Parts: sequence; structure tokens; C-alpha cells
Amino acid sequence: MTPQNLMLLPLSTPKLSIGCPILDHCLGGGIACNSITEIVGESGSGKTQLCLQLTVRAQLPPSHGGLGGSSIYIFTEFSFPFRRLQQLGNLYHASYPNLLRLEPLEDIYVHGVHDAQELIHVLGDIEAFIAIDHTRLPVKLIVIDSIAALFRSQYQTTPADLKRRSEMFFNISGTLKGLANKYGLAVVVTNQVVDFIGPHHGVNGVRLGNLESMDTSGRRVSPALGLAWAHCINSRVFLARHEQSIEVDIRNAPPTSICSQTHRTFHLVFAPHLAYASAEFVIKKEGIVGVSQ
Repeated sequence: MTPQNLMLLPLSTPKLSIGCPILDHCLGGGIACNSITEIVGESGSGKTQLCLQLTVRAQLPPSHGGLGGSSIYIFTEFSFPFRRLQQLGNLYHASYPNLLRLEPLEDIYVHGVHDAQELIHVLGDIEAFIAIDHTRLPVKLIVIDSIAALFRSQYQTTPADLKRRSEMFFNISGTLKGLANKYGLAVVVTNQVVDFIGPHHGVNGVRLGNLESMDTSGRRVSPALGLAWAHCINSRVFLARHEQSIEVDIRNAPPTSICSQTHRTFHLVFAPHLAYASAEFVIKKEGIVGVSQ
């Protein structure tokens, strides 16, 4: 790259707002385009909720924190939560009636895949789909929920299988980064966590990002897929949850009734040029919302 090329680069990367100033601040403005952002957390932490929220918000114009584009949502496990997406679409249309069409789901394209090789094939189809401009709005967001599910049982722990798995990681991430850079997309992938047993600092003694450890539901965990996959992404967000028992006074109940309350925390583990940031959040009808401290 020459100095002349650098002068032609945009001063800032477009970002997709989560729709919450508190969480956007953690990300330096939102989910960055031209890169891969990973959202990692245990089941029920809010990963899919956040992804659904982003697919609707992506349709808003940049002046309102969106990308003015449609989304492709690739799901790899369970059934796709169409009902929840419809609920979010209706809520956002009511809030932005002049900016979103009556049926926001018509600008979200959903596809299921079952293994890593199928994902590679689908990504090739997606590039052709984007290139011939089949959509009302240009595709500006690709979501894969979740990447870990594709590798859960397909590969063993033999050296040969681990090598093939790493090659598949680089193939998938290279294709995604190519699409992101070529078409100015934001790419979001979700990842699962596994219980961690090992040194006190980092993963296998190697610290990645701003957190010395990742804890959720009273367990120390690490992102699935290991270091090889960690080097394939540009940013990592960790969604943690913790259950807390509290005493409450309830009419017609014993004076020391105990209720369980869920605390959720949004951690920016690493991202280019951004320091560590975190915020508590809640999941409401209208999506994920940060909580002021």
C-alpha cells in the first residue's frame, strides 16, 4: 500500500448501532463494517437476541445508526426464532414508521446450514447473490449463529483433524473478510463457551484481549474453537450472566422470600484501537438495552 492509497481511505469505518448509547460506547460507536465481530457467551446470555436486533436496525439509514441495508442470517442449530424477529420488526416499525417498511422481515434473508463444508458453499452463493443485486436494499450485514455448532462433532482431536479444522477456520474467515471488505459489510458471528481448566491467566497461558478470565454463571469459561479461531476474528464481545439470590417482601408470602435475579454484562474483550469496556444490560421486549451505573 502506498501513501497515495492511504490518503484515499475513509477517515472512519461505518458502524452499525446496537440502538443503545451505553453499549455503542463500549464498541466505539457500534458494530464495525469491513471486519468480523464475534459475540461469545453461554446459552441464554443474549447472543441471538442481539443478532436479531442488529438485522432490523441494519435497515435504518446511517443518519439513524443503521446501514441502509438488508441482512443475511445463517443459523446452524435449533429452529430460527421467527416469532421473536417478527416482534422486533413490529416494534421497530412502530418507532420508525417513515424509515422502515411495513414488513421489515422482507429485508432479512434466513438460511440454515448444518456443517462447515455447507457453510463454505453457501458463502459462495451469497457472494453471487450480493453481486447481482437481487435485494431491495443492498446487503450490509451477515450473521452466522453459531459458528461453534458447525464444528461440534465433525472433527476429532487428532493432529490431522485439528489441522483440517484450522484450515477450515481460515477458509471461512477469509471468505467472510473478503465479502466484508469488497461490499462494505458488517459480519457478526456467535460463539459458544466451554468450561475452562488451566492456568490462571489467559487461555493456555496466553492472554487474548483485555480480560484476564471470562466468568459466567459461576463458572470460568473460554470461547469454543480455541486460539486458531481467535486469530480469525477482528473483535470479540463476551456476554456474561450471573444469577443472584435476593430477599424480597411479597404480600401474603413469608417475610424472607428468596427470588433469583439475573445480572448480565457486556464485555468488549478485544477490538482494533479500543480499550476494554463493559456495561450491564437487560433484555427487554424491544431488545438488548444497557443499564446506567
